[in-house]
Amino acid sequence: MKPRILSHTIKKAIKTFPAVVVTGPRQSGKTTLLKILFSKSHRFVSLENPDIRIRAKEDPLGFLEQFKPPVILDEIQYVPELLSYIKTKIDENRKPGQWLFTGSQNFVLMDKISQSLAGRAAVLSLLPFSFAERINRGDQAKELTRWMKELNLDQKCDHPISVSEVILRGSYPEIASHRSIDRQLWCGSYISTYIERDVRNLAQVGDLGQFERFLKLCAIRTGQILNLSELAKEVGVSVPTIKRWLSLLETGHQIYLLYPFYRNLGKRLVKSPKLYFNDTGLASYLLGIHDRETLMNSPNFGNLFETMIVTDFLKRFLHFGQMPSLYYLRTRDGLEVDLVLEVGQKIHLFEIKSSMTILPKHASSLLRMSRELQKNAGICSMISLSSDNFHIIGEVSNYSWKNILGI
Repeated sequence: MKPRILSHTIKKAIKTFPAVVVTGPRQSGKTTLLKILFSKSHRFVSLENPDIRIRAKEDPLGFLEQFKPPVILDEIQYVPELLSYIKTKIDENRKPGQWLFTGSQNFVLMDKISQSLAGRAAVLSLLPFSFAERINRGDQAKELTRWMKELNLDQKCDHPISVSEVILRGSYPEIASHRSIDRQLWCGSYISTYIERDVRNLAQVGDLGQFERFLKLCAIRTGQILNLSELAKEVGVSVPTIKRWLSLLETGHQIYLLYPFYRNLGKRLVKSPKLYFNDTGLASYLLGIHDRETLMNSPNFGNLFETMIVTDFLKRFLHFGQMPSLYYLRTRDGLEVDLVLEVGQKIHLFEIKSSMTILPKHASSLLRMSRELQKNAGICSMISLSSDNFHIIGEVSNYSWKNILGI
């Protein structure tokens, strides 16, 4: 198994919290990670097994007597009512690290956790591979504050992987690690399973055909500002329905909504969030892009490249157990910055450009924003398809996408 950044965060959490909950989308590696870390110290119980699940539902006290801690309860979302009984067990014995849970995050599960395990559990998120994890450098990845301090133009990632492979195959461990797996078959099966298992029984969704169309339209919009009315019109449902469906995708870590940065700018700002599909493999599949030539010539390439960069920063926050502090900036008078990070009391600015040719004119928004922020400005950088890092103009530098994500 490739080293996962979250391993260190989990090991830190079990020293303090009686329970640790690892959530994330299906197939992101939650079960595998906990098994590898704790197979010798914790008993493993999968609630995906129908017989075990029925026992847990019908006789929760008898179930917990049979499977005493330290224990890993896999897929806890199938029996969220267990958490109320586990709360009592934890209150009787608050020894750290005794209860470990995995769950494909959903509304019911998170509601039960907040009700039953508040203050008793560390809730962590495991998304599919970050770029550093994908190239077997997860154990060398740096937490954001340190990453910012040590970022420099001399750093280089020499891994031969291409941007087209990263985008087309995405980051889910199974398909990213095994090139022999048929991409189209895997992505199609994943989407079908997600809709069938995670969506069909929810009250928020009526017509699954409409929901599948909605999913494809979200993929088309990855990297773009979200227009709820336009999306609702294209799907053929109401705006409140679109909001509920977006919440469903967001809670299940299928999409990420990046909100605008607004603090102390004194300008009229665009207030709608930008939508990002959390996996470029699934997004490109839904867009009907299946090979390198089609990808590189597609009008969607720039948005998919931006999606890859933004979601990688999201993973770095989450896998180190931190609340994401990511934004974008777009004002009515034309000032635009793709990614704004608040880290270490500084505001760091990144412009993402899917081109190998970077000129001083491309840095205009970064220069203007940096001057407005003055002493609050941190890193000002382009992230591009270039193979090298170099200074552009003023305080603005350019970094190759590999060199900035692979450390």
